[in-house]
Order: sequence, then C-alpha cells, then structure tokens
Amino acid sequence: MSQSAIMAHQSADDSAHDGLFGGARNRAMFAVAMSVLLSVLDYAIVNVALPSIATSIHTSNAAAIWVINAYQLASVISLLPLAAMGDRVGHARMCSVGLILFVVASVLCAMSKTLPELAAARGLQGFGGACIMSVNAALVRFIYPAKILGRGIALNGIVVAAGVALGPTVAAGVLAVTTWPWLFLINLPLGGAALYFALTALPKTPTIGSRFDYLSSLLIALSFGALIIGGDSFAHAASLTMSLSLLGFGSLCLLVLVARQRGRTDPLLPTDLLARLGFSIAFLTGFFGFVASNFFIISMPFNLMGGLGRSAVQTGLLMTPWPVAIMAVGPLVGRLTDRYPAALLSSFGLCVTATGFLLLRLMPAHPTDLDIIWRIALAGAGFGFFQPPNNKAMITTAPLHRTGSASGMISVARLLGQTVGGMLVALTLGLVLHGGTATCLTLGAATGFFAASISASRFVLLGKRHSKH
Repeated sequence: MSQSAIMAHQSADDSAHDGLFGGARNRAMFAVAMSVLLSVLDYAIVNVALPSIATSIHTSNAAAIWVINAYQLASVISLLPLAAMGDRVGHARMCSVGLILFVVASVLCAMSKTLPELAAARGLQGFGGACIMSVNAALVRFIYPAKILGRGIALNGIVVAAGVALGPTVAAGVLAVTTWPWLFLINLPLGGAALYFALTALPKTPTIGSRFDYLSSLLIALSFGALIIGGDSFAHAASLTMSLSLLGFGSLCLLVLVARQRGRTDPLLPTDLLARLGFSIAFLTGFFGFVASNFFIISMPFNLMGGLGRSAVQTGLLMTPWPVAIMAVGPLVGRLTDRYPAALLSSFGLCVTATGFLLLRLMPAHPTDLDIIWRIALAGAGFGFFQPPNNKAMITTAPLHRTGSASGMISVARLLGQTVGGMLVALTLGLVLHGGTATCLTLGAATGFFAASISASRFVLLGKRHSKH
C-alpha cells in the first residue's frame, strides 16, 4: 500500500471515530478524569505520608521508600504490555479493570501490617494504576473530535496537576484526624464513582485480533525492571558489582526484545511508532522534559529546608505554585494546541521552564518567599505549555489502531524521565558535597533547554520531510 493510500485510510478511520458530543462527551471525560485523578492523587498522598507509615509499620525511612518504589516499578514494567492488551480487549474495559484492581489493592494496603505486605499491595496498586494510565490518552482520542483534541489532552494534564497539588493537602487533612490506612480507604468511594462512569459512559473502541505476545511482555518487565533497579543502585552508591550486573542483564534483555519486535505489525515495544520521526522526537522531548522537571522537584525541597531554612509546611506551600501554574495555563494551552504545532508550543514551554530553573539557581542568598514563588510559578507555567501539545503530537502521529500503544508510550516517557531524573539527582547530591541542590537546578535548566532543542528540531526535520512529499 502506498504512503498516500495509508494516509487516506487513516484519515477515513479518524473521521469514522470522530469523538463524542454533548453530555456523552462530558460523562466519558469525567470517567477518565476521575480515574486519572485517583491514580495520581494516591501516589502524591503516599509521598507525603511516608514518615508516618514508616513509624507505624516499624521500619526505617530508607526501607520505607519501597512503598513508593513498588508502585512506580510495577507501573513502569507493565505500561506497554497493558497498553497492547488495551488494543485487544478495548480501552474502556482496560480502564475498568484497572479501577477494580486499584480499589482492591487499596483495601489490602489499608490492612497491611508489615513492609513486605504493604509493598506487595502497592505493587498491585501500581499495576491497576498502569491499566488506567496506559489507555487514558487513547480514550481521550476517541472521546474528543480531532479538531478539539488538544483541549481534551490539556484537560487530562490539568487533572494530573490537580492530583499533584491536592496530594499534600489531602494527606495532611486525613492524618490530622485519623491514621494512615484511611489514606487508602478513601479510594473506595472515589474508585466506586469512577468505576460507575467508566462502565456506563466510556466509548467502545475498535480492537485488534492478533495474539498477545507474552514472551515480549516478560522481556519488557525484565529489561525495564533490571535497568531501573540497577541504575538506582548505582546512583545510590550501592554494590558496584550488583549494579553493573543488573544493568548488563537489563541491556541484554532489551536487545533481545528489540530483535524480537522488528518486523511485527503491532509490537509491544512500539518500534513501528518509534520509527516515525514525529513520534520519536515527541517521545524524546517528553522523556528529557520530565528528566529536567525531576532535577527541580526532588532537589528543591532539600534546598528550601536545608539551605534556606524553611519548615516542612512552608516547603510544601512554596512548591505548590508548580502544579497550580500548570492548571492555570491549561485552558489556554488546550485552545492553542488545536491551532499551533507542538514544535512551537512545546519548545516555548520548555525554554520558559528552563529559564525558571535558572532564575531559581541565581536567586539571592536570602530570598523572600515571593522571590521563590514567582520563579517556581514561571517554571510551572512553562511546563504546562510543554505537555499537552507534545502529548497530542504523540497520540495523533500513531495510526488509529495503534492508539493504545501510543497512549502507553506517553506514560512511559513520563515515568522513565522521572525515574532517570531521580537517579541523576541522587548521583549529583552524592558527588557534589557542597552546593548539590544548586547543581541540580543548573542541570535541570540545561536539560530543559536540551529538550526544547529536540522539540524545535521538528521545524527542520519534519519540514524537510513534508517538502520532499
């Protein structure tokens, strides 16, 4: 089939599934928003409550990190297989399954008495969250007409930012009146409401009939898991032999996986999508954008408390302008995303974010709260401009029947970027004994500008490709 015929076929598919309208669209988007909020909010809540949990289950703060790591690791290794499964069973069904698993796991978390029990329950919760996050962007593509898809993707981003912003407040409120298990039990009514709307309002999406590749799923889990654990071990200066062994094993599994995926029409590791220049540029832009953000998000609280003498409560409040600014610019960005290319908006947003990090690095020695707030808000606003257009570029570059895998790769770019960013922060703070947090901000700004340059390359590379056709 010729390139023009393929494009015509894809255009026909898009018009045949050109979104929902009126109340149907609102109810379906509410289901997606509730599901995503549940997943993001719970992750943010546990971050804040970790010291209380560690004390209650009689474990150290260092060991308690596995309450977070178990969730994130389970999510990363399962995102792509679950996205592929969503293409086969339907995105709405995958979202509903994820909500059920998430609620059941929340009950198990609340009942846990030891660290292994809680970590296992959190792993199951991460698996349920991955079911949701692997298909949420795909569902938005089928809920919104193509001409206003950017608004739907921007709304999705606002929900994620709202979950991040509300997490500390909800955690503080719950812990002020009761114990930490209720942080998980509040998921029951929220999850029940989300499940009702998911079952009754989400659109039925087309499925593919090919057999699921279980061996490739195992290779994805082994490669991603070994690389992440090995990289984290290396960043925290653990056993060098173990770190290198895990990194080598993970790399070997990844090479076998790539060789196995080549030539397949619907690979679990979407080599077919990554071969598309527009998709691969958007993926790399997203990955490095989130690496840059974690240089700031993880290191800044250490700077505020250790270097600038702010209390834990003050630090939480001073970090709030980041998600609030993302939410504030969301409606505007949604409309702009439907009018202007990602090469323009995402590049602009990343440059603004990097400038914000640089301004934080160059703050006076004794800044006022206002000095800190407006710089963080500027960086957050830039990040709000970067995400929706870049996510739209990823989801619309993929053929309609590969929407699930494209949706999964959006979450993979985010989670891998955050994970690698966290490792680099740990490595930087370990190597730079004096001024480590300032170095992190410098590296965050440099990475942000680098991501902006990758995004801007779309002007040249995709422009040349279009001119040839």
